Amino acid sequence: MKTGPGAPTRVDVIRHLLQRFAYLGLILAAFGLMMLGKAETIIVEEARARINDAFAPILEAVAEPAETVRAYLDEGRQFLSIHDENVRLKAENQRLLQWQTVARKVQAENENLRELLNFNIGPEASYQAARVISDDGGTFSESMLVYAGNREGVQNGQAVVTGEGLVGRIAGVAHRSARVLLLSDLNSRIPVMIESSRARGIMAGRNEDKPILTKLPPGTIVSPGDRIVTSGHGGAFPQGIPVGQISAVDDVSVEVTLYVDTSRLEIVRIIDYGLEGILDRNRLKTDLPKNDIPVKTPPAVKAPTPEMKTVVPKPGTERRPSEP
Repeated sequence: MKTGPGAPTRVDVIRHLLQRFAYLGLILAAFGLMMLGKAETIIVEEARARINDAFAPILEAVAEPAETVRAYLDEGRQFLSIHDENVRLKAENQRLLQWQTVARKVQAENENLRELLNFNIGPEASYQAARVISDDGGTFSESMLVYAGNREGVQNGQAVVTGEGLVGRIAGVAHRSARVLLLSDLNSRIPVMIESSRARGIMAGRNEDKPILTKLPPGTIVSPGDRIVTSGHGGAFPQGIPVGQISAVDDVSVEVTLYVDTSRLEIVRIIDYGLEGILDRNRLKTDLPKNDIPVKTPPAVKAPTPEMKTVVPKPGTERRPSEP
């Protein structure tokens, strides 16, 4: 062993040996623990349980303040959320109060105008709630059955609506059930108008999800997003029932996306507005032609009766009775 200022000390030699055999020692220790665990499982489990019991009070003592802090943090978050919700509700309440003032003013003006014009608002609408019991639509039909019929006062031609808008109209009534002709059916023709421009037309079903607009006046400006409502023409439905909005416009057609998703309907309202209109409630059928407005056939024109004329003979050409 070297001596002198640069010679390694005893401590350096021991550290070098430990570093050299540390990896091998860890492997041997791990192997020994594995063998001990396999040989004495009960002893190892008991030692583990005792260690857990020893540290359990410490863990509980640490967990209780953490749980308390978390509860305080949750209460703080709820308080902030309630504060934000309170601010939002106050702003919304203020807006509602403003709209209430405007609504009262409009209502008063409306009453004055009705008195001035002696306006008749028409009969009050009545409705009957009904559950959808079947979707009997197919390739050539878009309809569904509801559990309400003659015993509830349901009649052909009545409007079927939800809170979102118009669904269709009653097209067949039994004693306990009725069939609803949906707006998407090929035989459906609804008088509608574009709410923004007040342009009127006909919304025609085509057995697809999106009906199309027809019979629009020439030069009508149509844009995607325009709301479509019933126009009240024909007396079938009152004016202003939401129907859908324009989703696509091209040179061929104007498509309308309906507000009501009929695939998710469970309960509908059948409304009687007291309007007969163009619908014959006793003979309404769903197999109507595309042009379902009846066209009056002009009466047959009789052939004109030949006019009887008297021919006066020229002088000198008269025939005597004895002459041939």
